[in-house]
Amino acid sequence: MIRSHVVRTLLVQSPSLSKESGQPVYLKLETRQPIGAFKLRGAMNALLALDQASRQRGLVTASTGNHGRAVAYAAKELGVPATICMSALVPANKVEAIKALGAEVCIIGTSQDDAQDEVERLVATRGLVPIPPFDAVDVVAGQGTIGLELVEDLPDLDTVLVPLSGGGLAGGVAVAVKARKPRARIVGISMERGAAMHASLAAGQPIFVREEETLADSLGGGIGLANSVTFALCRDLLDEIVLLTEDEIATGVRHAERAENEVVEGAGAVGIAAILSEKVSLKGATAIIVSGRNIDPARHKAIMEGASA
Repeated sequence: MIRSHVVRTLLVQSPSLSKESGQPVYLKLETRQPIGAFKLRGAMNALLALDQASRQRGLVTASTGNHGRAVAYAAKELGVPATICMSALVPANKVEAIKALGAEVCIIGTSQDDAQDEVERLVATRGLVPIPPFDAVDVVAGQGTIGLELVEDLPDLDTVLVPLSGGGLAGGVAVAVKARKPRARIVGISMERGAAMHASLAAGQPIFVREEETLADSLGGGIGLANSVTFALCRDLLDEIVLLTEDEIATGVRHAERAENEVVEGAGAVGIAAILSEKVSLKGATAIIVSGRNIDPARHKAIMEGASA
């Protein structure tokens, strides 16, 4: 359903990371999507699943940036209105990119939970139709198309390193990959600062985790105390979770530019960083999902010059 709306992204081998790990390592470049991030897959799938009457009521979502941009892009392509709710922690470049797509932007509070509260208010008062950033079957299925492409393009796939936030990407990829290759290993990668899914899995249930400023800003935010889809998927299908420091994430961003010639945001660099920090061991063909490139240029410049966050 989404094939004509998204890019089947490149899977390219990384000589530097293959040498570093002693195993063949490949980069799945979701940076090549029209919005610069994988989120377009899930957002477009969710929008296409709606009937026309629902779309015309107007869409609303909470976002740490890339999902909002995806919804705004998909809404513009389908000719429907969209409102994107974000917290003050979302980088200005991501906010401006959403505005440029014609969506209404609402900045509220200091966490994605605050933004989600505003979404629920707008659903109740204006009748807008919510497009969840991760905890929805259609969104998860859209992200899962990455896993289908990985298995087709890399038949001997052994391990997938996937950014972990609310679990839409990790859960969708895990479902798709393990359906074709049950023994494949799925490793979720997140940051030490406010890793909500990791904390929730450790607690055995969704819990509140305070959102913190991090270089991997796209991985921020809670998973929702009423999480109905992605918590269970991550609990049942992820084989391991790795947490990274801010310095380690910055090292991943620098490596992406210097060794791979790729501008990558913090969240998109976590798989690279996990290998460089030696926090994950590899045993066969490995795919890293490079989830997005939408980093503020000034921040990227500072990181390339040695800053951590």
